[in-house]
Amino acid sequence: MEAQNGGGGGAPVVLNVYDLTPMNNYLYWFGLGIFHSGIEVHGMEYGFGAHEFPTSGVFEVEPKSCPGFIYRRSVWMGTTNMSRTEFRSFIENLAGKYNGNAYHLISKNCNHFTDDVCKNLTRKSIPGWVNRLARVESIQVSTVRHVPTHPAFSDDDMDSISSSIIGDSDVEELDQHLLPSDVHSIDVPPKLAKDLL
Repeated sequence: MEAQNGGGGGAPVVLNVYDLTPMNNYLYWFGLGIFHSGIEVHGMEYGFGAHEFPTSGVFEVEPKSCPGFIYRRSVWMGTTNMSRTEFRSFIENLAGKYNGNAYHLISKNCNHFTDDVCKNLTRKSIPGWVNRLARVESIQVSTVRHVPTHPAFSDDDMDSISSSIIGDSDVEELDQHLLPSDVHSIDVPPKLAKDLL
């Protein structure tokens, strides 16, 4: 099936990467950094963020303009032959697996979401450097958890750490929509917008 992008090669699938901290200006050149990512397909960008409700944390925004983050670069991931309608159905189904209250900095973050989308659309994973911090932290935490006399960070501690990394800074009102599993888009209330990654 030919995609609706004016060409026969399918619709572009692009990973848009954002900085979560100004420190990335230095860390990036060493293959490190703390990044948010969104996936751009058919003219919209889709990401995953945290909130406290058992509904989808998947949202859509204009490409390269995710509020609260500093756009760094785009990475071409390939193409998809899904039409706009097919892709919309796919992303709405996938959104049901990414509830905002299930967001976890190490095991289920925005980069895990974009990796899942890329694997489904292009059969390729996102570049390793985008989510390297979560993999490093996962190794450190699992190693520490195997030592019974020295407990590792609890999930509450990690949530506290993630919120301090994310920051409690004021985020402008978001122009985005969550994609709940029941297929309707809803506006993100400003209070929840502060919690989204």
